[in-house]
Parts: sequence; structure tokens; C-alpha cells
Amino acid sequence: MNNKGNTKIRIFSGTRPTGFLHLGNYLGGLKGYLDLQNKQNYDCIYAVVDLHGITSPYDSKTYQDKIREVVLEYLACGLDPKKCHLLIQSQVPQHVELAYLLGTLYPVSRLEQLPTYKEKKKEQPHYMNMGLLYYPVLMAADILLYKTQFVPVGKDQGPHLEVTREIARIFNRRFGKTFPEPQIYLTSSSYIPSLTGEGKMSKSKEGSYINLVDDLRTIKIKLARVPTDTGKGKKVPQKGGVAVLLALVEIFEGEEKRKDYEKLYLEKGIQYKSLKEELAIAIYKELKPIQKKRKYFEENPELVNEILEQGRKHASRIAKQTILEVKQKMGIV
Repeated sequence: MNNKGNTKIRIFSGTRPTGFLHLGNYLGGLKGYLDLQNKQNYDCIYAVVDLHGITSPYDSKTYQDKIREVVLEYLACGLDPKKCHLLIQSQVPQHVELAYLLGTLYPVSRLEQLPTYKEKKKEQPHYMNMGLLYYPVLMAADILLYKTQFVPVGKDQGPHLEVTREIARIFNRRFGKTFPEPQIYLTSSSYIPSLTGEGKMSKSKEGSYINLVDDLRTIKIKLARVPTDTGKGKKVPQKGGVAVLLALVEIFEGEEKRKDYEKLYLEKGIQYKSLKEELAIAIYKELKPIQKKRKYFEENPELVNEILEQGRKHASRIAKQTILEVKQKMGIV
């Protein structure tokens, strides 16, 4: 179903500015962004969600630099301003305005039950704030502000997206059909395992990730630390460091290469040193053109500013229309 007055399917997704992007961000999110921007009937809006970022401890003196890093890496990975729109969340104030309006409709008890909120309470017990509790409502506003139909996110964001769908249903029942219920768009490699062998690749877990800006030497060092076994056994490991290496081999060197290593594991045994060496080269081969493109945008700041301003203008036009419609239906104007 297309938005009324809009012949294109609307897409929205965002990334928190927590530092350099890593392989998990690239394969689990940005690859999906690239797929979608290349579809002719899609209107893609991608944001740096800086308002979400301040719900966790951060340095205000370097925050603008971190926001800029995400923008540069968006562009370096191939997001094309001729095919999509890039923006910084806080520069479109209607995100916050809609979040407040939607927050008047949604129960606090439901937010407190969300697994991500419970995890954050454990992660940062000394930095609990209303923003953390309100996070899913702001995320819903981010998505519904543009009447988004598909959201390219990882599986772990599923519960938050369900909150968005619930809020859309509540609003539509109470005030009339306004918002589509957005669907999740999963990429083929939406879950990238941590180098530690436990969980997913994440900035919050030291030693778990490879950054998109890492050089070959750094990648080799990080892979060298991935825990392994003797290299031989009766059954190929399904979890732990060996499983992580095999998953990355499949992503960067192909399914056949993985099968070769699995066969070696069951027969002669794997030499992990050579596996890690070849894998590091394969990963760097994919990252090298991204790093080159990043340097180009780094050296052309005015071009980046122009791209962001175009994105802000496009997003603002849609946002203002949505806010007006919402206020009218809620009886505020």
C-alpha cells in the first residue's frame, strides 16, 4: 500500500552516533539500505539518530565529530544522495514533537516490559533517564513521521518495531486511519556474530567488532584474538569462536570456502593461522574501497553539508505535513 499522494514506498532507518561503524552495522544494516535505495519505487530516508544517542553516556565535546563520522561512513559505503536522503534527526524538530503526542497514547507499563529497556538498566545503572524509557516512543515517531512502510533493522530491534506498530494501531483506532503499520526489512546477513564468540558484534562489547576504518594489520590482530580449539573434531562447532570464523568466511570468501574448512575440520584439521590470515585479507579487500571513498568525503566537507541540507529539506516537508494532520485529528489545531 502506498501513502496517499505519494507514489513511492517510504523507507526509514537510523544509526546512533556511537563512534565508527563496524562490520555488523555494514552487513546488518547498510547493505539493506543499499538494496532499498536502488529500487526505483522506493523513497529512502536514512538518519543519524543523535537524540537516541544521548540516552547513553556520551561526551558533548566530541559528539558532533561522532555524528559526522556516521554521515561519512554512510556515504563511503555507497549511500547515494541522488537515490536516498540523509539527515541528522535533531535537525527535524518534528521527531520530538510527534514523540510527545504519541507518548500520550501509550502505557508506561508496556515500555517497562521491553527487553531492551531491562538490558539498559543493567548496562548503565548510573545513567538511567526518561529518554531510555521513552526510546521506543521516539523510535516510533521517527518511523511514523514519514509514514514509513519498511524499516531495515536487525532482528534485535523487532520488539521496538512492534511498539511502533502498536502505536500506529492505537492512533488509527482512536483518530482514524493515519499511519501504515511498518514492516521489518531484514538483510540476508542481518546478524553478525561477535569476535568474542558470544552474542552479536556490538560497540558495547570490547573486542567484538571490526571497524570499517580498520587497516589490514588491525584486522589481523583482531582476528588473531578470536578463540579457537585444536582445529579438528567429530562435529563442526555451532557456537563459539570457530563458528564465528566460519560465518565470516562464508560472508567474505563464499559458501564453498566454508564447506572446504568444515571438511578439513572433520578430517585433517584446520590451520587457524592461515584461515585467519586469508580471512583478514578478504575483509580488508571489501573495506579498502569504502575507506578510499570516506577519505574523499572527508576532504570535501561542503559537499557533505549540502547533502545533509537537501536531506533535511526533503524530510521537513513530509514531517510538517504529518504533524499538521496528526494535530488536526487530535483536536490540537
